[in-house]
Amino acid sequence: MQPSVLPDNTLVATGLNRRQFLGAALGSACVLTLGGLARPAQAAAPIVLPPLPYADDALAPVISAQTLGFHYGKHHKGYVDTLNRLIANTELEGQPLEKIILAVAGKADKAALFNNAAQIWNHSFYWNSLRPKGGGEPPAALKQRIEASFGSVDALRKELVNASLTQFGSGWAWLVADGDKLRVVKTANAELPLTAGLKPLLTIDVWEHAYYLDYQNRRADYANALVDKLLNWEFALQNLG
Repeated sequence: MQPSVLPDNTLVATGLNRRQFLGAALGSACVLTLGGLARPAQAAAPIVLPPLPYADDALAPVISAQTLGFHYGKHHKGYVDTLNRLIANTELEGQPLEKIILAVAGKADKAALFNNAAQIWNHSFYWNSLRPKGGGEPPAALKQRIEASFGSVDALRKELVNASLTQFGSGWAWLVADGDKLRVVKTANAELPLTAGLKPLLTIDVWEHAYYLDYQNRRADYANALVDKLLNWEFALQNLG
């Protein structure tokens, strides 16, 4: 069964194509440390919390050190700790993060495993989607692809903000590659484009814990500031390949 996309670009995981997932996962995993390379079974190494690519205060004033500290040190770390507890003494212990996601995606009885594994991946990808003094104009090669798909960089920015605002409840807004075309999609809760065979390029976290300490209920202010001042276009270009 194939995944579907609702008219508003919300991804719905209705099934899992193993070949699509592995292709997309391998394309993105090469630029991140998201669980490490496959290890000998006897090692049973735990999933680790990857270090932030910048200091806690490096994204201020758009994202404060307080928000980053709680988000990374409590939420992200919590997913890592919970997943390691859930996979202890199971066949998933010692497996790379992407393989764990693949093994449990779409299985109702494995929802806790999927949610924690996917949220580790999503957050690691999110930190790398941002950089101090980001935003601005994308590199020429990426800008050309953006203009071919959206008409202009400004049109893409507006689509990313709109996806961030129209994702009801918790979730994510993504810039993805779908074959030769770039698209903006959104996912709910822990869902991620990899399970729909799409290649993630950038993401915006719209769970409340990503912005509430700094912006309270003003998600629009958070999304606009992040897109204008923090997006890491170089990371998107690396993922595009």
